[in-house]
Order: sequence, then C-alpha cells, then structure tokens
Amino acid sequence: MRSVLALILGGGRGTRLFPLTKARSKPAVPVAGKYRLIDIPISNCINSGLNSIYVLTQFLSVSLHRHISNAYKFDMFSRGFVEVLAAQQTNESADWYQGTADAVRQNISYIEREDPDDVLILSGDQLYRMDFRQLIETHRGHKADMTIAAIPVPEKDTAGFGLLSMDAHSRVTGFVEKPRTPEERAPYLTSADWIERRGIPARGRHYLANMGIYLFKTEVLYEVLTAKPLATDFGKEVFPRNYKAKRVCAHLFDGYWEDLGTVRSYHEASLALAGPNPPFDFFSPDGVIYTRMRNLPASRFGGATLAGSVVADGCTIGAGTRVERSLVGVRSVIGEDCQVRDTVMMGSDRYESAAEKAENARAGRPGLNVGDGTVIETAILDKDCRIGRGVRLVNAGGVSDADGPNGTYYIRDGIICVPRGSVIPDGAVI
Repeated sequence: MRSVLALILGGGRGTRLFPLTKARSKPAVPVAGKYRLIDIPISNCINSGLNSIYVLTQFLSVSLHRHISNAYKFDMFSRGFVEVLAAQQTNESADWYQGTADAVRQNISYIEREDPDDVLILSGDQLYRMDFRQLIETHRGHKADMTIAAIPVPEKDTAGFGLLSMDAHSRVTGFVEKPRTPEERAPYLTSADWIERRGIPARGRHYLANMGIYLFKTEVLYEVLTAKPLATDFGKEVFPRNYKAKRVCAHLFDGYWEDLGTVRSYHEASLALAGPNPPFDFFSPDGVIYTRMRNLPASRFGGATLAGSVVADGCTIGAGTRVERSLVGVRSVIGEDCQVRDTVMMGSDRYESAAEKAENARAGRPGLNVGDGTVIETAILDKDCRIGRGVRLVNAGGVSDADGPNGTYYIRDGIICVPRGSVIPDGAVI
C-alpha cells in the first residue's frame, strides 16, 4: 500500500453548500455531530492501509488545516502523513485550480517527490465506506491504466452523474458526463443480468455512475495531464478523451454512497444518520471513522425528551425540551421548553464562562446556542450561532430560497440555514 499515493480534492468555492461554506472550505464542513467531511475519505484511506495522503484545497483552508493537524499524526516510523496542499502561485502557474485535473496537475511535483506506482484520486464531500484495497486489486488485476469506481443508479438519478458503459472484461467502452435527455442516456443502459452476474443486485438500477473515485498508473497520470490541449477536469475531458486509447476499467461498488454537495443533500443525509436504521453507520466496528480527539464531557439532559436523534459529546439540553429527528453537534446548548425537529445543529467550538454569560445578559445578547421556549423546524444551525428566547424558526411561509438581513440567515430549498456566529434576537419569527 505504500506504493499508492492518495490525493483528496477539496473542491471549489462550494457555492451549492453556501452558507455552510461561507467561512470554511467544503471538506471542513461538520458532519454527524463530531466529524468533518474530510474525515470520511481520510478514514477510508487509513482503513485501507494507505497512509500517504495529500488534501488539495484553495478556499478558506485554515480551519481544515487546523483540524487535520490536530487529528492525524502518524508515528515517526510509519512514514505516513496527511498534509494540506493549498493553491499557491508557482513559477509554472499563478492561477486558481480550474478543475479536478488542473488541481492535480498543479501539484505534480508533490507526486514526483513520493514516486508512487499508482495515484488514488478522491473527492472530499462524499459520505461512504470503501476498502480501497479492493479497488486496487481490480486495477492491478486488469492491468488497467486508469480505473473508475462506479455504482449502479436508477434512471431518475442519472442527470447529476457521469455515466459509463463496460464490456464483459470490465473495460470502459463509453463515457458521457451528466446526460440530460433519454437519447443521451440510451447507450449506457446496462442489463440487470450483466450487473447481477457481478454479484450486485440490480433493483431497477440500470446505469453505472461515476463516483469520482479514480486510480491511475502514475506514468499514465503524468501523460494525460500534460497532453495538449491541457485538460481541466477528469470527468468532462480526461476520460472521454482517453478511454479508447488507454485501458480504462471500472470497479463496481454497491455500498452506501452520497454526494453531500448541496444544502438539501447535506440536510437529508444528516437526518438519515439520526434514524433508527441509518444507511451509513458510524457505529459500525468495520471501517472506523476517525476524527479529532476533543476530551469533552458526557452530554447532560435535564428532563428532555429525545426521539430519533443523535447527540454528540459535551451537550446540555434543558428540561421540557423535545428533540425529534435531529442531529445535535458537540458542545450544543439547548434551553428549556424548546421544540427542535428535523434540524442539524453543529454545536460550538467552546463553552462560555460565567462572566461571558453575565455580559450577554447585560448586553441583551443571546447565549450559545438556543434559548428557552424556542421552536426550530427543518433547519441547519452552524457553529457558535446564538438563537434567542421564544424564537420561531419554522419557515411558516414555505419560502424556497431567501436571504435574511445582513446575512443573519438564509433559506435554501426550504431549509433555514443560520450561518456560523449569527445572532437571532429574542422573539424573532422566520
């Protein structure tokens, strides 16, 4: 496994995840109460025996760098590392990353320094559990130049993915990026028999979607990245240009996999994690997901009622409060007699002292995080937000998209999003 170098792509500005990406890069977005999105691909790498990992990012990478440096430390004998490579001006390039392929090309010098046999390229905003050793086995067993991880999807989900077709030997024979019409999709219809012969139940899924997980022979990666005209994106350019001339194979995957690239997908996936039978189980003994050790106390409930929810470490929930179908992040404070439903709370980065609480009271400013008697439904509360007493965050008007005054809140896809550090005064109704 030391012969494989992993590159995790941090993505662009994360506009579809705004305002969660207002003050952080996409891989640094909190998930499941105590983790960050970046913990998913890094943990998959570590569990697969891959300990040489670069994270490529260019936007608001400070918190991401802090999290990685605090969470992932290998001993001096393992030769392992997890390092952030932020976009920077060099003698070869002074531009931002123009796409996934361009991001890797601008960091070729780091790949050359490690001199791996193969390079694994991953996305930083997906929720899944995969043993990359199986992908590597497929790649090397087929003597592939490039290998794409693919997952069966139903026709209704195809518009957002690149689709591929394969022959009997798992070699890719066709590739199209995000088809919009039935005519574009038709050549990529895969029979249920073909899928099931490979040990995967079809269940009405007749298309093979590109998961954004790629494995390259290193010399082939250099070749396709330096070929003229220069490619900027793997899905749109590199694979369509090269699948005929190169040996491009696919590795089929059938576990849970979700792209958390939008506010809607993030909210839905987060609430699913709090359900009784979550599609992705952080409690699984197989493939542990790692994160930063915080040394927080156990959570405390003062007569609160919880139903179908997950509460992280160090939280305080007051008497008479009911939390339903929600995910409550680290150090969250919820007052008494509150109603919290279908909500993702990211919590806080610190606790307030008694003196700070007294100063908040004198200044008429709410404390961290939710005041007494507040009702919150279908919302995402970012870190360190302050929601006053008697507030109603319910989107009673059924608004789909809106921006609050001075960026105090946003509504995206009908979901109320309160940005990091925002203050909602006592009695406000949104």
